[in-house]
Amino acid sequence: ELPESLADMQEPLLEGMCFTLKYLGMTLVEKPKGEDMAAAAIRRIVATARAGARKFQKVILTVSPRGISLQDADTKEMVENISIYRISYCTTDKLQNKVFAYVAQSQESGALECHAFLSPKKKIAQAVTLTVAQAFQMALDLWEAAHAGR
Repeated sequence: ELPESLADMQEPLLEGMCFTLKYLGMTLVEKPKGEDMAAAAIRRIVATARAGARKFQKVILTVSPRGISLQDADTKEMVENISIYRISYCTTDKLQNKVFAYVAQSQESGALECHAFLSPKKKIAQAVTLTVAQAFQMALDLWEAAHAGR
């Protein structure tokens, strides 16, 4: 259930909103943002995912103003923590509308990576995208508030 207004979102978002998704994979991208770049990257990830016979890793994706954290849904093991400042783009694919993806700069290599996730419903993929957008706005508001006194 999604809160109706942005004000209702702020409290749970500070703690982190959780979504259970299936991790489809990752591909390197040239640009930090753009709909065409993301659509092409998602097509590559989905094609590779379909070609492989392995089961997708079920993850709990938590969105907060600090960023995105990924946890294995079965083992509860932390997979990755991505700072909000390393994320440059997120989207729900137009054609694969159950797919949520984000682009982030790798902490190790500095390369731009597009990570894609499959959600059970189109509405959930859209909710994740909106939640990340709201987390960006909240992180910016918090940053501006912290720097206003200087």
